[in-house]
Amino acid sequence: MNLESNDCAPAVAVGGRPLPRRWLAVVAAVWVGFAFTSFASMAANYAAVWYVTESTGSPLALAFVYVCAFLPVGLLSPLGGVVADRFNRKRVIIVCDLFIAAVALGMGTCIALGHVSLELILVLVCACGVGQAFRTPSFNSAMPLMVPEKHLLRINMLDNLLGSFSMIAAPALGIFLYTTIGFQAVLFLNAFGALASVAAMLFARIPTVVSEETASQSARQNVVEGWRALVTNKGLLALVLAVVLGMMAYGPIDSLLPLMVASHFGGDGYLASLVTAVFGIGMLAGSLALMARGDASRLTRVIVVAALVVGAATTVGGLLPSGLFPAFVAAMGVMAVACAWFNGPLMTLLQKNVAEDKLGRVMGLLSALMGLGIPLGTALGGALAEGIGVTSFFVVDGLFILGIGIVAGLLPSVRALDAAGAGDSEQKTALPVAE
Repeated sequence: MNLESNDCAPAVAVGGRPLPRRWLAVVAAVWVGFAFTSFASMAANYAAVWYVTESTGSPLALAFVYVCAFLPVGLLSPLGGVVADRFNRKRVIIVCDLFIAAVALGMGTCIALGHVSLELILVLVCACGVGQAFRTPSFNSAMPLMVPEKHLLRINMLDNLLGSFSMIAAPALGIFLYTTIGFQAVLFLNAFGALASVAAMLFARIPTVVSEETASQSARQNVVEGWRALVTNKGLLALVLAVVLGMMAYGPIDSLLPLMVASHFGGDGYLASLVTAVFGIGMLAGSLALMARGDASRLTRVIVVAALVVGAATTVGGLLPSGLFPAFVAAMGVMAVACAWFNGPLMTLLQKNVAEDKLGRVMGLLSALMGLGIPLGTALGGALAEGIGVTSFFVVDGLFILGIGIVAGLLPSVRALDAAGAGDSEQKTALPVAE
């Protein structure tokens, strides 16, 4: 999996912009910083959830934590996309990381002084959600400015790989620090991770790509223009909506897995953690497989196949009798492999098909759809599972995801995305205003 080019031609980004000779070293530094802050944030989030669980034992309190974490992302990400397209993305990322570090450091200090409460935790997760709402669109839209087009998929899959690893290791680190040193230690780690990301970003050169039209418009007009950039590509819009619907359908599966293990298979916490571990390993395997493939062609086919596999595995999991728990674990492992094939290919398709001066807003809209859609899907799915039973819900939900995959695969506009060139829909390169 050699990312360096063997020819003498200089590397160029998606829009034809020349890249520095040591672009890989720069991207590696940026990604290592991103890995530090993502891992530390996940550890802190898990510690926060565990604190609320331990101190209140209230499902309503936990629900408030998740709402405060997701709602800022859902509501503010479109504005975060506007900021990404109006200002230098490197500076936006640095400001967001400094904000997250300051919040974590301040909250950690308060907790170390004995001032800890549910209200403080809600402020913490809400503030971090605000930071992510502005950071994520800038980071995702900055990558095409730093990476050659042929390597975009591999770089995007590194995010999946990090998420899979963090799913396994970050909660363990978070709970270890929480129980041995204290909650404040996890927050200080979060602050350190954000500062490490800032240090790494200092090595990057990310051009500002603000068009004159964008600079002259209001924020509301910028958001509308970003939406138009998405809807004018019917295939891309259909695929984004299909993935969002799929994630809404997947959300309840993730939250109901422990209940499925306990109520249907008669398992305990150990068996539930086994399913979680197998799921993380499956995500790792799926990410590594797609990274090794490296081919950024036929990405819509990859997403469609992933939906079909996830739907089939979920349906099978719901149909299994209570005595076949090993088969259920295997089905969830297969589903996890396919779950790794959504985000990276979708990010790559967006980065290749949306003009770079509008990409931040499109990424912001996607973050908003995910940030609002996943909690909504989880709530609706939980209510449906309460009415028809968790096993029946797995069957119904799996069939729904299968249907999404079939419909998306049959749409000519979606299939045409694989044949489209990088610049078919719009002029890809905007005027660089400043470094």
